[in-house]
Amino acid sequence: MTEVTAGKALGIETTPIPGLLRIDLTVHKDNRGWFKENWQREKMVALGLPDFVPVQNNISFNDEVGVTRGIHAEPWDKFVSVATGRVFGAWVDLREGPSFGTVYTTQIDPSVAIFVPCGVGNAYQTLDANTAYTYLVNAHWSPDALYTFLNIADDTVQIDWPIPLERAICSDKDLQHPPLHEVTPFSLSHARARTQHVLVTGARGQLGRELMKQLPEAGFEVTGVDLPEFDISDAEAMDRVDWSAFDVIINAAAWTDVDGAQTPRGRTLAWKANATGPSYLARAAARAGSVLVHVSTEYVFDGTKEIHCEDEAPSPLGVYAQSKAGGDAAVSALPQHYLVRTSWVVGEGKNFPKQMMDLARRGVNPSVVADQTGRLTFADDLAAGIIHLLRCDAPYGTYNISGEGPVVSWADVAKRVFELLGRDPQDVKSVTTEEYFAGREGMAPRPLSSVLDLTKIEASGFIPAHSMKKLDAFIAASL
Repeated sequence: MTEVTAGKALGIETTPIPGLLRIDLTVHKDNRGWFKENWQREKMVALGLPDFVPVQNNISFNDEVGVTRGIHAEPWDKFVSVATGRVFGAWVDLREGPSFGTVYTTQIDPSVAIFVPCGVGNAYQTLDANTAYTYLVNAHWSPDALYTFLNIADDTVQIDWPIPLERAICSDKDLQHPPLHEVTPFSLSHARARTQHVLVTGARGQLGRELMKQLPEAGFEVTGVDLPEFDISDAEAMDRVDWSAFDVIINAAAWTDVDGAQTPRGRTLAWKANATGPSYLARAAARAGSVLVHVSTEYVFDGTKEIHCEDEAPSPLGVYAQSKAGGDAAVSALPQHYLVRTSWVVGEGKNFPKQMMDLARRGVNPSVVADQTGRLTFADDLAAGIIHLLRCDAPYGTYNISGEGPVVSWADVAKRVFELLGRDPQDVKSVTTEEYFAGREGMAPRPLSSVLDLTKIEASGFIPAHSMKKLDAFIAASL
């Protein structure tokens, strides 16, 4: 029977392989046996373990001493330990970069665990009979997954196996893997070479239609859903979905009738679509280990600041804004999320520029607010920004995405539309929000400033399009 080391304090040590961590586990023993917390997220993350969000637990049981497996670099992170027995563990960095070929070995008993980052080759040899080797992974196994292999007998890395391989129990396959000089270094693009499956909710909306168009062009396999067939606020229906089929969930569904949300019926519908639904999606994504992209709005701010950064505290005014802030809070609790805030979205279907085109053609001289300022965001540009976040492995969190260019008012946009249609821009009367709402009942409050700071998204490598130039092209294409 294996003598288990007891009483060690929980601790994490670095190794010569970047990102590969050794974890000392606290084992409690008495006359009945022993107990350990094999994986404890809160404590281990506090000590420096990456919050890798495991989604699958595997066990490899080995009958005899000398069973040798590896060396396999897999496209996911692993947390390795043993439940019974002991192993000699060996790891070789097979990732592209200066640490390629670096080796680390150690013995694992129930008081030791190893965190193995994606792309590091993993191997072990059993030192006791009846050894149960266990590992948590942060992606579901797939037959499409691409591995990087190294021969367990490679002369370059020279792993000092306790039991010589000629006397060990090895598979022919592991002995036929290539030597180090023939290994193609592991890369993230290699890891993600399989097609990622994306679910788009709100697929028939302005943004949803663009995502359904652009995602396949970017190499993703996409499934689109929308009301009435797919209701994200229906808990029972959501529980029937096989969420493990999707690597990414993009929530482009929302109740966007800002004024309608102020009514008793609208209040309920807005909260169901904008808060309850996203909370169910966040729960589903957490269970499946999927990435959740949630599209939000500058309406979660009261608009008193001239420009809104990602870390600004929410200050919603109306029911619509409050419901969107509720959804944001639910999504933000998920580690693997992108919360994308946008403003003044224009795409296929009903939108402000098309409304102004209709008025201009009919000879109407509208009154348009001039004290609400921001930038237009065209749906094709917003979809491209979301895809950029997914493809460049941007750090999870909140990102502002709107059009670039000058800050304008709704009146400025209307005047430009009139000008492009040959009407006198002065036919558009500029008014204040207070003047526009005078005598109107049930109107939701609007933020006066909808300007989003774009520093973070631009630093990631995505430069949004110039919003007013996009407006000119949009009107030209609509004539």
